[in-house]
Amino acid sequence: MSKLTSEVEVLHVEVHRRMIENGEWDRILHLLSSKLSESGWADDLLHRAKENSRSMDPLSLQMILQELLSHAQTSVPLSVKREITTLIKQFVREQFEK
Repeated sequence: MSKLTSEVEVLHVEVHRRMIENGEWDRILHLLSSKLSESGWADDLLHRAKENSRSMDPLSLQMILQELLSHAQTSVPLSVKREITTLIKQFVREQFEK
């Protein structure tokens, strides 16, 4: 592991710790969950999981999750990604400009 990778991991852990300590992590997770639900993303994912499970023989939770993971990551609405990313960037700026 390179020194840069190590420093990035340390920074990531520190940001995550600070977000948890002041409640920002829970607030952002709640907002993300609400936005994904409002956009229909969660319902779409549930529908895909049901369809995949109906056609799978034998039924495998691990296979269903693998098939859904790629779709789940790439199908998050751009507006939701931008809003959440902006909140995280703002938090990081506020924490490290002090």
